[in-house]
Order: sequence, then C-alpha cells, then structure tokens
Amino acid sequence: MAGGFALTAAIAGDIGLQAQGIASHNTNAPVTYDAGSIELQDRQNRVTLSGGVIVTQAGLTVRSNRMLVNFTDDGSLDIQRITATGGVTVTRGNERATGGVAIYDFNRRIITMAGDVSLRRGSDTLNGGRLVIDLQSGVSSVDGRASGGSGASGTSEGRVTGSFSVPQD
Repeated sequence: MAGGFALTAAIAGDIGLQAQGIASHNTNAPVTYDAGSIELQDRQNRVTLSGGVIVTQAGLTVRSNRMLVNFTDDGSLDIQRITATGGVTVTRGNERATGGVAIYDFNRRIITMAGDVSLRRGSDTLNGGRLVIDLQSGVSSVDGRASGGSGASGTSEGRVTGSFSVPQD
C-alpha cells in the first residue's frame, strides 16, 4: 500500500512539473493580442476580442474564440483580468492545457481553467474539471469538478484521471 502511494505521488509530481513550468513566467511582461475583431467599451473599462483570439505574455500563449479583458485606466491601461471562452488553450513551450473557460487574474497572478480540463506534456496526460495555476507560488492543483459543487464534469465523472509513460531500460 505504501509503495503504491509513493508511486502515485511520484507520478503526480511529474505532471506537476508541467504546471510549474507554466508558473515560472514573468507576469509583469507586456501582453500582446491578435483577434478578428475588437470592441472597446471605454465606460465599462473592458475590451471584447473575438475571432480566433491569441494573447501572449512572456512565452505564455492563451488562445480562444472570445476574450473579455477588464482593465483600469489611471493614466495608463492596466489589465486586471482576462476571461477566455470557447476552446481555450494555454501553452508554454511543449506544455499545453485546454478547457472550456479560463480566467487570468493579473492582480492575484492566478490562472483558473474549468470545463473538461486537460494537461499534456509529451505523452503524459492529466484530466479533470478544474485547474488552478498560482503563478506567484508555482503551486498548481487539479480537481475533478469544474466548480465546488457536486455536479460531475465531462467524462471524468468528477474524478481526476490521466496516464503517464514509464521509463524503459
């Protein structure tokens, strides 16, 4: 039993390195965007981007069908939050996370993804309902449900699932 626990911990630690890699980027770097269209809602301090949206920051790329960017305007525009919906993909190097929705909270330096979340690094996979990446501490977590409620997400039925390759001699 103890050996099985140790193996599980080692496997989970390996996929955790994936999220650690995403977590090690510069959250103060400039943000660039590319979209099919953009709508500035100046009075609400927000921008809506749509049509194959791509946002990048220091090697971290977020892609989705639509993004809502909330900002403050105190003489310069400061992004507060990006909410991405529709086929969301977050990548950095060879690491990739996908889900239905992602929220990048710039103040808290946290990315939260929900809805059939999948992490990929090489042939290793990790699937669940929600992924939280704390970019400041480097701690990431995956749980089986997209929210704190009792409903199941996707095909994982509220569980975290995955597969990991085993080194061959």
